[in-house]
Amino acid sequence: MQISSVGGMGLLDSLLGADGRKSFKRKDSDAGEAGKALEELRGSLYNELRTSEGAKRQQQRFCGPVVAMTFNFFVAVGIILTNKLVMGRVGFNFPIFLTLLHYAVSWLLLAIFKTLSWLPVSPPAKTTPSSSIFLLGAIMAFASGLANTSLKYNSVGFYQMAKIAVTPTIVLAEFVLFRKTISFKKVLALGAVSAGVAVATVTDLQFNAFGACIALAWIVPSAINKILWSSLQQQANWTALALMWKTTPITILFLLALMPWLDPPGVLLFKWDINNSCAILSSALLGFLLQWSGALALGATSATSHVVLGQFKTCVILVGGYILLDSDPGLVSLSGAVFALAGMSVYTSLNLKESKDGSNKQIPVQTPVSKTKTSENGSEDSTVIKTTNDV
Repeated sequence: MQISSVGGMGLLDSLLGADGRKSFKRKDSDAGEAGKALEELRGSLYNELRTSEGAKRQQQRFCGPVVAMTFNFFVAVGIILTNKLVMGRVGFNFPIFLTLLHYAVSWLLLAIFKTLSWLPVSPPAKTTPSSSIFLLGAIMAFASGLANTSLKYNSVGFYQMAKIAVTPTIVLAEFVLFRKTISFKKVLALGAVSAGVAVATVTDLQFNAFGACIALAWIVPSAINKILWSSLQQQANWTALALMWKTTPITILFLLALMPWLDPPGVLLFKWDINNSCAILSSALLGFLLQWSGALALGATSATSHVVLGQFKTCVILVGGYILLDSDPGLVSLSGAVFALAGMSVYTSLNLKESKDGSNKQIPVQTPVSKTKTSENGSEDSTVIKTTNDV
C-alpha cells in the first residue's frame, strides 16, 4: 500500500510538474488567507457593535442620508395609505389603539433583536439624562397618536398639508431652544409655505372641525419629536434601534393613557377576522419600519431636512388618495398645495446653497508659492506650500 501510494504521488507529480504543485499550494494559501480575512472582518464588525461609537459608525456607513431618506419615503407613503385603508374600508376606528399596536409590535421585534444580540449598545447613562429619554418617549406618544387620529378625521390632502406646517414650527423651536437663526429669504419662503397650507386647509372639501383641531395639536409635538431624535443621535452617539428600545416602553404607557380620551369604546367588539387582522398587522409592521426609517433619516440629516422630504411625499400621497381612496381635495386646495410646495422648494434650495458655502469655507486650499533662495555656492529654486483658509 505504501509503495502504491508513493507511486501515485510520483505519477501526480509527473503529470502536474513543479508549476502545478506550486499552483495547488498557492490556491490553498489564498483560500486560507481569504478565510482568515473573513473571520477578522466578522470579529471587527462584532466588536464595533459592542460599543455605542462603533455602532454609530456602522449606521452612518450603511445608512447615509440618501439611503435613509429613500427608505423613509417609501415606508411613509405605504403606511399612510395602509392606515387610511384600515380606518376606512376595514372600519377600524381606533387610531390610538392602532398606534399602540404599532409600538407593541416594535417593542416585540426589538426584544427579539436584543435576545439575538442584534441590538446595538446604548451610550453610557451619564451621557444622556434620563429626563431626555422620558421626554422623547412621551412626545412620541402624542406625535404618533395624534397623527393617526388626524388621519382618521381628515382627508389625506388635509393631513399632508398639516405636516408641511411642521417646518416653520421646527425653525421656531430651534430658535427658542438653541438660538438658531435663519435668513430673511428663508423667512419669506416659510411664509409662502404657511400661506399655502392655510389655503389648502380652509378650502379642503373634506374639512372637519374636530380633525383640524387634532391636526393643529399634533404640529408642535411632531416638531419637538423630530428635533430630539436628530439631536440625540448626532450629539450623544445614539443609534436608531438603541434609542427605540429605550423610548418605546414609555411611549406605550402614554398611549394607554390617551386611549380613553381619543378612542371610541368597543375595540374588543371589533370583527377580528383573518382579513381585518392581517390588514392591521401589516399596518403594525409598517409602523415599526416607519419608526426605524424615520429615526435613521433624522440621525443622518436634520429635523428640517426630514420635513422637507414631505414635499415629495405630499404629491405622491395626494395622487394616491385620489386614485385609491376617491379623495377629491378640489382645485383651490390643490392650488394652495402647489404654492406651499413652491415655497418649500425655495427654502430647500437656500438650505443647500448655505450648506455648500459653509463646506467651501471649511475646506483648506493649498496654493503653491514659489520662492527663490540663493546660497553662497549658487542659486537654488525651492517651492513652499502655503495653506490658506477661506473666511
